[in-house]
Amino acid sequence: MTFEGLVRRARALTDGSRRAVLGIVGEPGAGKTTLAEELCAAIAAQSPPGWVAHVPMDGFHLADVELDRLGNRDRKGAPDTFDALGYAALLRRLREDTDEIVYAPGFERVIEQPIAGAIPVHRTARLIVSEGNYLLLEDERWSRVRPLCDEIWYADLDRPTRLDRLIARHIRFGKDASAATAWATGTDERNAEIIAATRHRADLVVPASLVRAVGTPPPEPGRVADF
Repeated sequence: MTFEGLVRRARALTDGSRRAVLGIVGEPGAGKTTLAEELCAAIAAQSPPGWVAHVPMDGFHLADVELDRLGNRDRKGAPDTFDALGYAALLRRLREDTDEIVYAPGFERVIEQPIAGAIPVHRTARLIVSEGNYLLLEDERWSRVRPLCDEIWYADLDRPTRLDRLIARHIRFGKDASAATAWATGTDERNAEIIAATRHRADLVVPASLVRAVGTPPPEPGRVADF
């Protein structure tokens, strides 16, 4: 399996006459967002303007004010802390392909909050790439997502690498080292177990070696790449 092969497989989901949705799922810190971004960039370079659109699931996080009302802010990132039905409704609207433009919510990590209307998806988009944690979950709410995706890929990554990335990300966005480690090994890890249990439902498992390599700049002359 190669990255170029993933690009070809993704592009082949649609011949351009209809809109297709590719989902990418993975545990927290597995690199699914980087994989989605790099995939979209590579496809865009080979396609007409606006042919591919990146629509992450993260914009459907419930706002902190609602998590506080529900009493589960300390579980932020768990399946029930997202608007799963809203996400499915957006995918359904995108698949219907009847609107000239659809606005999807984004997620701002600096403030850890969803941002409404942040991602415009124009009618020219024939392939939608959407990544998130729970696309393969089979509960009452999330089970509506799977039928709306043409394929769902699972970004696999070993636990030590995932945790290192997660802790570094939490620190980058404001947590101290102790809090970052506690969240990554606590809340994030409990969610990771839920996601890992859905791995067998994926249409394709992207191996750790490829996930680690995606987004890593080529080594400088005379240096060995550090993955």
